[in-house]
Formats: sequence, structure tokens, C-alpha cells
Amino acid sequence: MFGIALAASAALATPVAGALGYRRIRQARNARLMRIDTQNGIDERGFVRIGGLDHWISIRGEDLGNPVMLEIHGGPGASNAPYGARTRAWEKHFTIVRWDMRGTSKTLGRTGVDGQGELSFDRLYQDALEVTRHALARLGVDQVILVANSFGSVFGLRLARRHPELYSAYVGTDQNINDGVLDDSVRQALLARLRAAGKSKDVAVVERMGPDRTAWTAEQFSAYAKLVVTSDPLTFDTMKTVVVRSLLFSPLHSLRDVKYFFKGMKLSEQIVPATAAFDDWADGTTFDLPFFIFQGDQDVLTAPELAKRFFDDVQAPVKDFALIRGAAHFASFRQPEQFLDLMLTKVRPVVTGRRSVAVG
Repeated sequence: MFGIALAASAALATPVAGALGYRRIRQARNARLMRIDTQNGIDERGFVRIGGLDHWISIRGEDLGNPVMLEIHGGPGASNAPYGARTRAWEKHFTIVRWDMRGTSKTLGRTGVDGQGELSFDRLYQDALEVTRHALARLGVDQVILVANSFGSVFGLRLARRHPELYSAYVGTDQNINDGVLDDSVRQALLARLRAAGKSKDVAVVERMGPDRTAWTAEQFSAYAKLVVTSDPLTFDTMKTVVVRSLLFSPLHSLRDVKYFFKGMKLSEQIVPATAAFDDWADGTTFDLPFFIFQGDQDVLTAPELAKRFFDDVQAPVKDFALIRGAAHFASFRQPEQFLDLMLTKVRPVVTGRRSVAVG
């Protein structure tokens, strides 16, 4: 979802003094958890030239014979790389490709703000195509499973529509559905929460924005997202306990990387306004590949009701929709075991032509 830098910063309440020692202990524990030492495994990370810019890409899995899963992260600017320890079990069944988009985290830290080149939706879309082709060539496979979360799913739908030859299936989670700004239910739900909490100043801010998101600035999108996150207890708790802690305790991220994570989220907010008028129904509901949406049942950022409405209109060779229980936004990372079970029971059998694999 768009513009969560301010909300993430608000969730970053860990005191610096006295916390660094604990951070090192947790990083070491996660490094041991994330170690891959299987004979046919892969643990590869570094910078790859994509679209004229060095992008950070990691490829991890216990068996190169497993299906490949390419993630398109959200934000924009919110890398999925910090979740490695939470999603370690996924790597027993899938080879996972994670990529920091331009303007994001380690890619941003490589050359700084001035070295990122064009930051636009179209440029990032072209980067995603190039990353896909890099993953296919590097791993010697014909297709990958495209897994897109949050704002990444705005790219994901367009990649899946236009290039079914590259992807064995599409999986959207925290699925972002655009309908040409007709649906105002999420904003209305936010207003109801703010009124119930007596937040009259925040109510006035949201009311002044109005329902037409095409008229919002990047700063307004960011302020709106902060209010959505902080007004919902489960979403804000997820930001603190899943997003921020995963980043702080990631063995792959230095304190410098933490700084660039938040800097990238703020920088990338400029991409959002150009997508406000997108209409996924007008772009097409026919997909020539298996199509799945796995949504948090309590997501107040990307409402499951809107995702289900779009899903019901989708025509695809195979399709399935499921709710992830006890999850708001960042559902796959809040409930990684449930997400893995869905991938194994619904997606993997379709892309491999084999029966589902038990978790464990």
C-alpha cells in the first residue's frame, strides 16, 4: 500500500541506548535460522544491473528443483528482504527471489538518491520485467510464480495480464484493487474509526482530502496511510511487531540499511499519485494464467471485500480466493504459516501438476 513511511516511523519505538546488544543477539539467532546448507540449495545475494542501475536481488531456497517464486514488494519502497527469518519455512518448498526496487532500501543505498534515475511507475514496471527475465535466465526455468503484495500488486496485475508467458501463476496478497476512484469504503471506514476515537482534527484532515484520490498529492497519500495504519490496532501492531522488528533484527541489514529502508519509503511516495486513476476492471479481468488472491481477513488498507469483488469478475484457467485469518495488512508476513499452507495446497499443485505437499 502507498505511503507507509510515516506510520512505520511512528511504530519505531525501540530505544537506541541499551538495545544494540539485544539487536546483535537477535540478528545472530536469525542468521543461524536462515542458513541454507542443503546440497542443491542456493543462497545468493548481491547487485545486478537492471534498467541501467544496480539493483539488490537475493535468491534463496533449499532445493533448486522447487518452483521459483518472484516477489514484487509493496510500499512503494518497502523491501521484503527483512522478512527472511519469518519466511524461512517457505524456502523448503520454493526458491524465493526478492528484489529491492529502484528507490528502495539496499538499491537506494548503493548509489544514493541522485543515482536512482527515473522514479516512475512505468520505469519500475520495466524493471520488474527485466528482473523476471534475469531470474528465468539465472535459474534456468521457463516461468516463475509471481507473488505481489500491497502496492507491488498494482504492478503484479499488469505483469500478469500482459505477460502470462513469463509466469506460471499470479498470487496477490494485500491485493490493491483500483476502480477509477469509485469505491470510497476504505476512507469512510477510516472516518468512522477516527470519529469513534474522538479524533476531530484527523477527521477534518481526511474530509478536506475528499473522495477523489486523483486530486491528492503524494504528501496527502502519505498522511492518509499513516492515519489508516495508526487508527487500527491490529494494523499498527503488525507494523511494530512484524515490519519494524523484522527490519531491526534482520541479519542482512546494517543500521545504515535501516536508515535507507525508511528513506526509500519516503522517496518512493512520489510514484503513487500517477496510479490513483487506474481502473483494474477497465484494464481487463481476463488472465491467461492461474490466478489467486490471499487476503488478510481484517485488512483495513486493502479491503478484502473489494479484492473479492474483483476476483469474482476474473476469468482465468484456475482461480481461488482465500482469507488469511487473524491478519490485517502484511498478511503473508503476519501469518507466514497460513500463507505457506495456501501456497502448498492451492498454488504449488497447479504449477507442478502434483499433489499438495504437507507443511513441515
